[in-house]
Amino acid sequence: MPVSVQNPPSRPSGVTASGNGLAVLLLAVSAFVIVTTEFIIVGLLPSLSRDLGISISAAGQLVTLFAFTVMLFGPVLTAMLSHFERKRLFVVILLIFAASNALAAAAPDIWVLGLGRFLPALALPVFWGTASETADELAGPEKAGKAVANVYLGISGAMVFGIPLGTLASNAFGWRGTFWGLSGLSLVMAVLLLAVMPTLARPKRVRLADQARILKDPFFLGNVVLSVVVFTAMFTAYTYLADTLEHIALIPVGQVGWWLMGFGIVGLAGNWLGGYFVARNPLNVTLIALLVLALGIAATTPLALHHGWLVVALAVWGLANTALYPI
Repeated sequence: MPVSVQNPPSRPSGVTASGNGLAVLLLAVSAFVIVTTEFIIVGLLPSLSRDLGISISAAGQLVTLFAFTVMLFGPVLTAMLSHFERKRLFVVILLIFAASNALAAAAPDIWVLGLGRFLPALALPVFWGTASETADELAGPEKAGKAVANVYLGISGAMVFGIPLGTLASNAFGWRGTFWGLSGLSLVMAVLLLAVMPTLARPKRVRLADQARILKDPFFLGNVVLSVVVFTAMFTAYTYLADTLEHIALIPVGQVGWWLMGFGIVGLAGNWLGGYFVARNPLNVTLIALLVLALGIAATTPLALHHGWLVVALAVWGLANTALYPI
């Protein structure tokens, strides 16, 4: 996810601390909806491919489209829009998600569905590039850390509950019903933020050339390259987890969502472990987490039909997968 564009915070005036706290909470729920929209396609691939009459690999290109859109346009759009007033910016982003999910729900073919995935991919990095800074500003210096952590809790919440519940919902209402639900949630969050969030001072505009100076730092560039390789491995495997469970492990369709939920719950522990150990020795912790991730992913398919051992392999995978976020 893009690095936040930092500007000196200024506390909003004329609003109560409780009102600011509610605005931070709404940002966290918005993060939940946005990340669920980003990853929900993972749980929907099997049913989506059946309904549209396309292969799993063709349906998987929707994930590639989303990822490359974020990668190519995210940094530039985040930098260009970083000076916009935050309340208005978040409302517009959520309206884009509402319209895009509605378009995906009504899509007659993969091309229209692709457009419904392309548009939110443009808006997602702008949200992540500004949400933590806004939470910081709303909460003030004393509670900034907790506020930012609450917003990012939306990621974990989406991984543990959003994606599995969306997958289960697709079994009951179809994959289109899941997208309609996400469209409605996005619209509700846009209205609530419009009503609750205070209007903040517009951040100072920073020239794109000034922000790009960090690209001259070889350590930063090395970390970017490592991150690209690691996240490519993580999300390539995770994209097809639901399909692996259904067609290789022969898990009943109605139970796949519960397996994904278990994967996410284990990931909560991985997220804590990664954050706890990375401060001690970042390079060694990175190496260990990558080896554990490789072991878990590699063991999943050979153990797919032995469900007891499959649980162990997925637990190893889930721990390392989520630990690598804070690392």
